[in-house]
Amino acid sequence: MDEIITTTNNEIAMRKAIDVELAVRLATDGLTSQNSKRAYGQAVIGYLSFLEENNAPMNKATVNAYKQYLRGRNLSPSTINLKLAAIRKLAAEMVDNATIDPMVANGIKNTKGIRAGGRRSGNWLTIESAQELLLLPDTRTLAGKRDRAILAVMVGCGLRRSEVASLTIDKIQLRDARWVLIDITGKGNKIRTVPMPVWAKVAIDDWLAASGIKDGRLFRAINKRGRLSGKRDTGKGISGGDMSDQAIANVVAKYARKLGANLAAHDLRRTFAKLAYRNGAGLDQIQLTLGHASIKTTENYLGVEQDLTTAPCDYISLRVK
Repeated sequence: MDEIITTTNNEIAMRKAIDVELAVRLATDGLTSQNSKRAYGQAVIGYLSFLEENNAPMNKATVNAYKQYLRGRNLSPSTINLKLAAIRKLAAEMVDNATIDPMVANGIKNTKGIRAGGRRSGNWLTIESAQELLLLPDTRTLAGKRDRAILAVMVGCGLRRSEVASLTIDKIQLRDARWVLIDITGKGNKIRTVPMPVWAKVAIDDWLAASGIKDGRLFRAINKRGRLSGKRDTGKGISGGDMSDQAIANVVAKYARKLGANLAAHDLRRTFAKLAYRNGAGLDQIQLTLGHASIKTTENYLGVEQDLTTAPCDYISLRVK
């Protein structure tokens, strides 16, 4: 860092003037996705901490140094590029608020990201493991019934954890003689209808019958006594008993540990897509269910260009013993 820290008094003053809370607000204002807001906020906090630790100004050189620091932590290109995007947005907003020199901000804007080589396949469950996962919750308890319903919706409908957290009972409706989740709002405020398998509806009905919930958010927090916390969505965001998307992720993590699987919440969405595709579902229908903008996105998501079931190596008949 030494070669890039030749600071002027003005740069030092500017750095000290960067209020972390304000910076996070500037970088996240205008974002509609709660996941994006959280990711951008964490990225900004991380960058400002890096500046503080290295007594460095905010400029292109320190953004590049931060990029190399992130690479040294073996973060994926997509993760690093997301963090850089948040820093670029912060710089642009600071120009609009006259808290950074436009020339400095322009330099930050021109900072190049990391080029990704290849594509990560991610994790997903086999049909046998998915079945085992659904049977793990102890449905003799209220929490177990809720957790089974959460897992069933994620594996059976391919929802994001934020979509599961915000799901309301009125979204569950009959269409063309089948149960669906209507008007699910995903990334970019895209609205879609998601078909629901019968077994997911059974899990939901079991949870609703046991909890007594009639309206509002479908999934609620449960206290240490094994009862609903009593509070619900007020129309102004999460309040009391409503589960956050992180709480949904925690449920998945809990049963992933029991299953002995390396599994995150998003991997259940990928599991839905993989299992549906392998059992004959059309790419166009999977695309519509997931809410992808194009078939190509769904193909990339599924990795359909690479067959891991019947792979090229299977055609090489050799042995080692």
